[in-house]
Amino acid sequence: MKHIGTQYIETQRLILRRLERSDAHSFVDNIASDDEVTRFLSGWPKNCTVPMMEGILDRWISQYSDTDCYNWAIVLKEDGTEAIGQILVFDWDEKEEIPNLGGCIGKRWWNRGIMTEALGAVLDSLFNQVGVRRIEGYHDQNNPAAGTVMKKCGMKYKEKQDWACWYSIDADDR
Repeated sequence: MKHIGTQYIETQRLILRRLERSDAHSFVDNIASDDEVTRFLSGWPKNCTVPMMEGILDRWISQYSDTDCYNWAIVLKEDGTEAIGQILVFDWDEKEEIPNLGGCIGKRWWNRGIMTEALGAVLDSLFNQVGVRRIEGYHDQNNPAAGTVMKKCGMKYKEKQDWACWYSIDADDR
């Protein structure tokens, strides 16, 4: 496994790029101010303001100096600039070479295959460029749409633990 950090990824409809401080307004408008979007996200502050979001983005951006930081803004190519979501590795099992993925997308873009396209591109990058052996993800059992996205990307249901449903995919299954 060779860490490369958050690299620019382009798909048919999307640009996955590093977060920028200027994404604060988009994140507040599209994600942080919508309780339906944030209800399954841990750590998001209630009533998030643009200055609060700038502080959060500053912390995330400062982590880019670490090559094991993978945190992308999801941007529609047709739009070019507005961050409509995020996909990231939020936990690594370095010994086993297994990252855990998470993400979110603004409600206006739900059910359009955007998160599936973004996740698929990230899976490809982590398997092909970083060389991970397996990728895992989980979702709140009350958020089955997240499981649907993982299944569409080839991830297999593993188990339910407490409140979460766990999925994984091995490099050989891609």
